Amino acid sequence: MSKFRTLMAAMTALGLMAGAAAAQTTMRIGLAEDPDALDPTFARTFVGRIVFAGLCDKLFDIDNDLKIVPQLATGFEWSDAGKTLTLKLRDGVTFHDGEKMDAEAVRFSLDRHLNAPRSGRRAEISVVQTITVVDPLTVRLTLSTAFAPLVAQFTDRAGMIVSPKAAIAAGDQFAARPVCAGPFRFVERIAQDRIVLEKFPQYWNVANVHVDRVIYQPIPDNSVRFANLQAGALDMIERLQPTDLPAARRNARLRVVPISELGYQGITINTGNGERAKSPIGSDARVREAFDLAIDRAVINQVVYNGEFTPTAQAVPPSSPYHNKNLKASARNLDRAKALMAQTGLRLPVVVNLTTPPNPDLRQVAEIVQAMTKEAGFDVRINVMEFASSLNAAERGEFEAYLLAWSGRPDPDGNLYVFVTKDGPQNYGKYLNPEVDRLMDEQRTIADPTQRMAVLEKISAITAADRPILYMWHRTNFLAHGQRLTGFVPVTDGLIRLQGVRLAAN
Repeated sequence: MSKFRTLMAAMTALGLMAGAAAAQTTMRIGLAEDPDALDPTFARTFVGRIVFAGLCDKLFDIDNDLKIVPQLATGFEWSDAGKTLTLKLRDGVTFHDGEKMDAEAVRFSLDRHLNAPRSGRRAEISVVQTITVVDPLTVRLTLSTAFAPLVAQFTDRAGMIVSPKAAIAAGDQFAARPVCAGPFRFVERIAQDRIVLEKFPQYWNVANVHVDRVIYQPIPDNSVRFANLQAGALDMIERLQPTDLPAARRNARLRVVPISELGYQGITINTGNGERAKSPIGSDARVREAFDLAIDRAVINQVVYNGEFTPTAQAVPPSSPYHNKNLKASARNLDRAKALMAQTGLRLPVVVNLTTPPNPDLRQVAEIVQAMTKEAGFDVRINVMEFASSLNAAERGEFEAYLLAWSGRPDPDGNLYVFVTKDGPQNYGKYLNPEVDRLMDEQRTIADPTQRMAVLEKISAITAADRPILYMWHRTNFLAHGQRLTGFVPVTDGLIRLQGVRLAAN
């Protein structure tokens, strides 16, 4: 009898183990591109931010009303006329390697953002002069000048805190195995194929994490990504194309989530980054204006995006209180475009090499731009390049014009400063205007919204004339997911936050 009971106990244990294994939930998310480096100090891509939402908590987050809410920090206090910021940290937070997240870790991470060679975060928080550990849960930042957007900067990668122990040990290979304090920890990455994360049992808010494993799969082809969702091979996709909306909405097994994003789609012009800036479009604002006026944004929006996006002439979207209502996209004016080209005395057609990511919709946009601008005397030659590679090429100045989107930030500084100032890390065209630099620094010091808006409007007037970026439209980011996924809360930045998400059994 004892042997029988032992056998039954063993079988029961195996059954429980099998049940536990069966209960494991894996969420598969389709991305429009493969992210670049999974290191918050150096990362640049929107899809990377989606992965970071599962991997790396930030000092603060935003809600769908663009209000700043606590995450790794529980509160903040300004003093010294806006030149000192004191952060209070959450107690009991652990990094994925078991190390404690405390004030020293925050000091280390912010110092790394500021001083690492080629840091993408330096310009975002460059006003921070000293970082003082007051006690294990308090950090004091002393600034060179008042800086209104600083706390908003900490709602993105500048606010992500990494494990000092892991970062020091890995050195410049940290991106290969990042260690943060988010709801999921890193498991593996196979370039162009998948990024795998697993639930972190010691996460400070683990009670709100209901998925055991997340697999991010880059699928640049929009139709293939959507087909995988329809077939059930993916649980969620980001950037569902507007042309697929009717089919998605007809499918009772799918849910569509529209999010008006904070960013824009534009064409960045190389005006000062090496030899390629010496092209006609890079060296003459009249050529840029003619190129811009030859484009009909409304037609592109209708043909490629079913009219779901908003044509624009600025970096700040309508959802922002800093959106300039008086700055609107010009209608196509082919006569004016031809007159400007005649003024330049250039021999036509003028060649413009346009770098384009491989996404089918962007290739279609490039082809329409090619056809439209041809009527004004341009010969657009499309150079399709994998997205992360195109960013690297842009940094080196290996482009003339670049069809590039920006996912956006809650504060307008995040949509402007890094792109139009002399030392902005994403000023790929090396646009230089000392007055823009001065005004950008000035608006950072102004807390009053009305006064700040007045300075931002001056900046817009200058950049609208110089056209270092041809702003095209503000997108609506359509996410879609299967009906067995519940609990997803959309936020205006378009990121996929996994807290609260559940997956029902198939």
